[in-house]
Amino acid sequence: MSSEGSAYGRILALDLGEKRIGVALSDEARLFARSLLVFKRSSRAADFARIGQLVAEQGVNLILIGLPIRLDGVEGSKAAWVRDYGAALADKLRIATEYWDESLSTVRAEASLAVRGESRRKRTGRIDAVAAAMILQDYLDSRLGSRAKAASDQDCS
Repeated sequence: MSSEGSAYGRILALDLGEKRIGVALSDEARLFARSLLVFKRSSRAADFARIGQLVAEQGVNLILIGLPIRLDGVEGSKAAWVRDYGAALADKLRIATEYWDESLSTVRAEASLAVRGESRRKRTGRIDAVAAAMILQDYLDSRLGSRAKAASDQDCS
């Protein structure tokens, strides 16, 4: 299930890793992203149940999944795995999903946490959620630019 859904409402962003899933959440106006939590992956069934619980608790109407695209712009085997996981999640939860390029989000998150002076140990526990927030904020910023351009185009006609 893939669709942008409505223009408003909370978005839950996921940074899928082999061991952990970073989670971020937008505000209802879809202007700001904040890191929410990190949880350890176990099985798809358990992961989907946890994500479903967050969707219900937070009133989410779109899930955004970070898509690992190589620096040369090609989707590799990891991207294929993420798309398969996302399709199964969307089918199970019956919710709109989208994918967004997550290139360098973990590197950016690591740098951001280091600048804040967080210890390496503390960073490890939060980095995936901060990366998810960066992916989500990139997405929100791109959509905000699209909405502003559409409004400007409409004013000119």
